[in-house]
Amino acid sequence: MTSTAPIIDVRGLTKRFGDRIVVDRFDMQVPQGRIYGFLGPNGSGKTTTLRMLCGLLRADAGEGTCLGYDIRRESHLIKRQVGYMTQKFGLYEDLSIAENLDFIARVFEVPARQQAVEATLMQLGLGERRHQLAGTLSGGWKQRLALASCLLHAPQLLLLDEPTAGVDPKARREFWDQIHDLAAAGLTVLVTTHYMDEAERCHELAYISEGRLLARGTPAELIAGAGLATCAVAAIDPARDPAQLSALAQRLRALPMLRSVASFGATLHVSASSQAALDAALASVADQHLKLTAIEPSLEDVFIVLMQDSQGNPSRTAA
Repeated sequence: MTSTAPIIDVRGLTKRFGDRIVVDRFDMQVPQGRIYGFLGPNGSGKTTTLRMLCGLLRADAGEGTCLGYDIRRESHLIKRQVGYMTQKFGLYEDLSIAENLDFIARVFEVPARQQAVEATLMQLGLGERRHQLAGTLSGGWKQRLALASCLLHAPQLLLLDEPTAGVDPKARREFWDQIHDLAAAGLTVLVTTHYMDEAERCHELAYISEGRLLARGTPAELIAGAGLATCAVAAIDPARDPAQLSALAQRLRALPMLRSVASFGATLHVSASSQAALDAALASVADQHLKLTAIEPSLEDVFIVLMQDSQGNPSRTAA
């Protein structure tokens, strides 16, 4: 059973480092049991936002609650109920899996510590490796151990900061299956990611650039709201002229009516703000012996345009 009150409800969240505004008047409401994704370029304020929400950083301005506690006055209470998985593996590499979890359980004063460690080992499939040193684990198993350490004290909110960076596709998929199982059980998850396939697995997304919220909604809402007309462009005979597509991309990127020209394997995704603008642009290359296929814009198409707009050039982008 999920609660009707938001787990996170913040308004005007702002953080400065010196003269630089890292997070600029950020608003967010997240209900229980949702997976909420943060996307944006490096340095856009995603990690800083996570740290303010869980009490590791104090906001310079703004107000709101996280887990029912005031983010400014009761941050010490928030910390006890949050699991935070950082970008870099932060556990002791010279301790075993079980020893690391036992240490974390002591820090959080987990009741029935040994039983909790054992249950977490089984939940994350770490039982057979309990005596293996953390430093000898592969990236996927380190990720699983890090997640186990975040869940040991039964948090209500899980913050994941680029949790699958450097992890192979199989481990990434297994990780996301676990995250969805946790959310279905009522755990709320905030995750930063650069992977569009992971973004599509979130219930809701926020795109942040230079500390400002540019767009928010479900993946379907963001794609529809972008209002893009998109076409896949491919050479009829790619083997005939392998360099044709690259030259075509450069030619299309010079056209001001296009919002985005991005390479996807042996095709280009070409987007404009209207079908008329897209048709006009493609008419200029009608002599190129091309195969043109109208497609729905992807999240990546949308975020390429959002990034371009945030950098002050809304007319087009080269990607």
